[in-house]
Parts: sequence; C-alpha cells; structure tokens
Amino acid sequence: MTSDAPTAPPRIEPATLNDIPTIIQLAEATWEPTYRFIISEEQLEYMYRVIYSPAALKRQMSEQQHVFLLAQVEGEPAGFASFGPLPAEDGSGPGYKLHKIYVLPTRQGQGLGVHLIEAVENAARTAGGQFLDLNVNRYNPAIAFYERRGFVRQREVDVPIGPYFMNDYVMRKAL
Repeated sequence: MTSDAPTAPPRIEPATLNDIPTIIQLAEATWEPTYRFIISEEQLEYMYRVIYSPAALKRQMSEQQHVFLLAQVEGEPAGFASFGPLPAEDGSGPGYKLHKIYVLPTRQGQGLGVHLIEAVENAARTAGGQFLDLNVNRYNPAIAFYERRGFVRQREVDVPIGPYFMNDYVMRKAL
C-alpha cells in the first residue's frame, strides 16, 4: 500500500540553466520506465534525444518559456515538472500547459507527483491562468492520476515527433 504523502515534505524550487544536468539525470531514470510498454524502443530513444539533450533543454528554458520545477526529498533530486503559457484561445481565457512531470520510480506513490502538479497549478493560477492543459499518451496509466487531480479529457491528438507520432489525450483542468 502506498501513502499519499512523501516520507519528508518535498522542496520544490524553480530550476535554472545550471540545473540541466540534474534534469537530465532525472529524465534518464524516469523516461524508459515510463514509456517502455507504450512506444517502441526506437521511438523512445529518438524522442529522448530530441527532448532531453542539453541544447534542447536550454532552448525550452530560454526561448520557449518553459518553467522547470525541481523537487527534492531529503536533499536529493526526486522529480521535476515543466510548464508554460499557451497561446490565447477564443473565449477560454489565459491558459498554461504542463509539458512534463516525472518522478523517480523509487519515489512514486509517495505523493510527490501531487506536490509537483499543485506547484504548477499554483504558479499558473498566480500568473493569471484560468486552466491547465496537458498531453498524455492514450495508453499511459498516468491518465487515472490526472483524472483524480481533476483533469478531464478534451480531445484526442496525434502529435508528430520526427518520423513518429504520440497518440495523446489533451486533458484540461480549470484553475
């Protein structure tokens, strides 16, 4: 049985360019276990190289307005999330998108994901966001986690990433 609270309260802070090696370390530990049963090994490796190279992460932080949050438990990096503003939609008000949220497999089930997503929601709300969107692969068991957090499926999308596609749901939560 897992608990909804981590063993120690996490410290969640904005990441800087100096934290890119830590983000890569966390991504290396979480990416393959998250996707190995969902997408092919070739797609998994391609997407990882495109999304998590140092240059790609620097571009996300510096040019694409992605804010990264690092979570530490007992002084050790344990997870991260990234989010950023969405282009304005007709009548829906300003919104934000949760681009990434990953927790070390050894820290899953301890409430750290809840803390990270709440930190993103609070930051987006403080910045005037009225909703938070995310994409999740249609075969990812994390869908249930997002639904428990109040996200609702909006639509299905097939997102091209190089020669591959991510078959996703777009989910939304009002803030």
